[in-house]
Amino acid sequence: MLVQSIQSYTQTTVYYSAEDLPQAVLDTLRANELSSNVTLPIIEKQLTRRPDASKRDQCWIVVETSKQVDLILAVTNGDNGAYPVFICPSSSCQCITEFLQPRLHLLAHALRAAMPVRRVYSVFAPDVIAHGFISCWTMLTGVRAEPAPYYHAMFSYCTRKSIASQRQLTMFPGLVIELRPAVDRDVNAVASLCFQFAADSAPFFLTEAKALVEAQKLISQQQVWVHTIRRTEDPICNEEVASIAAFTRNSDHVATITKVFTNPHWRRRGCAERLVRRVTRHLLSTKTAVALYVGHDNPARFVYHRCGFLGLANDASLHAGVESWIEIGLDQSKVQLGHW
Repeated sequence: MLVQSIQSYTQTTVYYSAEDLPQAVLDTLRANELSSNVTLPIIEKQLTRRPDASKRDQCWIVVETSKQVDLILAVTNGDNGAYPVFICPSSSCQCITEFLQPRLHLLAHALRAAMPVRRVYSVFAPDVIAHGFISCWTMLTGVRAEPAPYYHAMFSYCTRKSIASQRQLTMFPGLVIELRPAVDRDVNAVASLCFQFAADSAPFFLTEAKALVEAQKLISQQQVWVHTIRRTEDPICNEEVASIAAFTRNSDHVATITKVFTNPHWRRRGCAERLVRRVTRHLLSTKTAVALYVGHDNPARFVYHRCGFLGLANDASLHAGVESWIEIGLDQSKVQLGHW
């Protein structure tokens, strides 16, 4: 489907299958794997699966100006349900109102024609893009934003150059720690921490059953590590999973840490920092960068800063690509919530 603007050189194209995306779009995403981490890994995963041309519950909408890609909007689904609408700018996109407004207007009209209004339950994008799109969407559909954003975070990344050297973290006598990929015997512990993580991530809660399914998939796909602790005097070596770190959106050169959570019983012992350092080093053995999002008001940003993630010490302007992203939810009485 093609929707043209008044200026004939700007147009939007809707694709309902990852297989239909033109090489120019894939090249644009791969040229900036960091900022496209919410979109590119999903496309690449779908390209390895059997095509389903009849599937119409997802789409990608591309805004182009004179054959140059400006914006890519993605409506996709994950294992636990429908994802938010993701909007990724190209590296050449100008994130100023005069440039964005007509393009976001085109995106809103194309999405309205391509997907049911109830499917658009939230939008996640760089701040100026998310706010601009929601304004267009509300004018077009009448569906207003929820009073408070669901998530407002700084996008950061760590490279082999920026990763922090190992520092001595506080240890506690009588405790033995291990940092390793999760295995099948960890599934119940990982599920419990996934459940607790979601309980702090309103409105995207998980049932215990879905948390178990998520843990099983994370372990089977080797996308989660655990920080275990046991007491030296324990004769049968019972270990507890104190913390988890999952990385579920991964492309050729970039891995994304998507979930870090520590059992409240084991907090203030450096578990998250120790595990994030180890996981980041592991990922950087095969990737050029590791990305993550951390809430503006989340004290964990200082943990990630100490691990070598850039722009989290009130110095975002000094690091290219570090920027604020926001997820704006839409009136829950008029949409169908998904999960991510």
